[in-house]
Amino acid sequence: MTAGHQAPASPLAAATHDALARGGALSQADPGFIEREMQQRLASAMAQAIEDRAALVAEAGTGVGKTFAYLVPLLLSGRRALVSTATKSLQDQLFLRDLPRLRDALRVPARIALLKGRSSYLCLHRLQQARETATLPDRFAVRALARIEHWATATATGDLAEIEGLDDRSPVIPLVTSTRDNCLGTECPQHGSCHVARARRDAMVADLVVVNHHLFFADLSLRDSGVAELLPTVDAAVFDEAHQLVETGLQFLGTSLGTTQVLDLARDVVAAGLAHARGLAPWQDLAGALDHAARDLRLACAGPLRDLRGIVKLRWDERAARPEFIAALQALSSAAQALVQGLIAVEAAAPDFTRLIERARSLSALSGSFVEAAAEARVRWIDLGPRDARLIESPLHIRDLFAEQREAAQRAWIFTSATLGTDDELSWFCEAAAMEDARKLRVGSPFDYAAHARTWVPPRFPKPNEAGHPAAVGALAARLAGRLGGRTFVLTTTLRVLPVIAEALNEASAAAGDGLQVLVQGSHPKRTLLQRFLDTPRSVLVGSQSFWEGIDVPGDALQCVIIDKLPFPPPNDPLVQARSRELERLGRDPFNDYYLAEAAISLKQGAGRLIRSESDRGLLVITDPRLRQMPYGRKLRQALPPMGALDTEADALAWLDELASAHVG
Repeated sequence: MTAGHQAPASPLAAATHDALARGGALSQADPGFIEREMQQRLASAMAQAIEDRAALVAEAGTGVGKTFAYLVPLLLSGRRALVSTATKSLQDQLFLRDLPRLRDALRVPARIALLKGRSSYLCLHRLQQARETATLPDRFAVRALARIEHWATATATGDLAEIEGLDDRSPVIPLVTSTRDNCLGTECPQHGSCHVARARRDAMVADLVVVNHHLFFADLSLRDSGVAELLPTVDAAVFDEAHQLVETGLQFLGTSLGTTQVLDLARDVVAAGLAHARGLAPWQDLAGALDHAARDLRLACAGPLRDLRGIVKLRWDERAARPEFIAALQALSSAAQALVQGLIAVEAAAPDFTRLIERARSLSALSGSFVEAAAEARVRWIDLGPRDARLIESPLHIRDLFAEQREAAQRAWIFTSATLGTDDELSWFCEAAAMEDARKLRVGSPFDYAAHARTWVPPRFPKPNEAGHPAAVGALAARLAGRLGGRTFVLTTTLRVLPVIAEALNEASAAAGDGLQVLVQGSHPKRTLLQRFLDTPRSVLVGSQSFWEGIDVPGDALQCVIIDKLPFPPPNDPLVQARSRELERLGRDPFNDYYLAEAAISLKQGAGRLIRSESDRGLLVITDPRLRQMPYGRKLRQALPPMGALDTEADALAWLDELASAHVG
């Protein structure tokens, strides 16, 4: 037994310990595998929770090896399990790489399956419709559809992730995939070849199924088939990147009405009407009424706002009482009712019409519900984008769902992430997910942050609320990245400042003549942008929320991370305001119990982009003087990895010089 390891407390924990201690077999699954005491502690706790069918919340620092720590005991247990990850790319990594290698190394006969949401799979029926009736916006969409058609003849899974280089934002994807609204189910002429149905059948007979958080909540909240059928049959459920569960859950436990879904319905009505009942109803007029109502609703939501960049959250009371807003909702409900009448007359012509009737009735009812007052303990707001609007009603937390699921059946519930709290009770996550009674474990990172990383908070810098702050961030980023030779991330807390920082960075770089290549979020798909960062010498990537986590750039390709300001929740966000009011009602302090806790978690995530392996070195810069000046700064600094602290810009530049010389050498 490796020194420092506690004796395993159960047969499964002992078997897990031995598998990880042997190393030789697991190095076949991961050539870089190293047995670590911290990983053994984590794996032992997870094995014990699986054996006891208990709940465990485990925070594991970067580099611990939490993936093997839960996969090894799951595979060795022989029990039926579900693993949920934060993203589809992490799903693919587990299913295509980690699980097959581990299964072979451990020599266990486990059947594994991958299950994603409907929008990830090709719908053969809708592909045929798109081929016959779709109006594509440009030649790029025409090419994308042609690629999908060619691929469709050979794919066994129908998973669109198989298509190399297919842009997630392509307008073709909604045309060739199904939603819960437009799926025809067993009435579909292609049901026997349905990729979604096949994936669900495979999941129901597998020993271990990999899903994602979005699918988990979507299926449970809608009582759709898939996870809702699968969960009652599993003995263990593991949630990796569990810090994302709360916000993901809220997206699906609420109710939403979006102008995009109205336009999708209008498009599907025209396609089905012309294909199956041409001339039997005024399809263009019925769809046009929906289209007009959707556009009027978005205009009513926008009010005086124009030229939006990204999503703007509006308080419900900013629009709800306006006559044009209520009139738009009523017009939408009327258009949906008129569509129902038109569809009923031709329902027998094709199964498509039965599903369209259900969608139109649901849309009419939903439009009417948003005219009424919100239910108790729920909050409403409007997400307004450049081309669409979504009306949202959400609960304030996901506690009830997890409490209900835990009461339904006794199984192991394991939640793990690098960031689940700032105290030993992991209160940030446990309170939000009703896991106060769960077992808790915190395992630190094995990385030597003190030797390999430095953090610097500029002492004299514009405050975040001052107009010159974004430009100052860009100018400083140019000086630091110029010294390092690129290899820098600038992470912002809002999309709004991205172009300002990027412009200032470009101008300062040009003036210095150091030839930095500035890459900005939104200019290309995320995956493409990250690849360009890796492939382009002297590059700096300026990104917002989607680059704060889930990005893994080990080695010296990334050695400087700049965070523009402390990531407090936006105080004008309707959900943030509602949570603050609830805490005040309970006699608690919203700033200490909510704002500060959220900022600490986000700061840990952003800082975690810097050091990804034992040999990584780098500099973390936080351009927010409040971290030095305000009393709460000490608590936020404690949330960061234990890096060495620098005092001046000269110190920071000297450290970057050292990193740059090592990189050249």
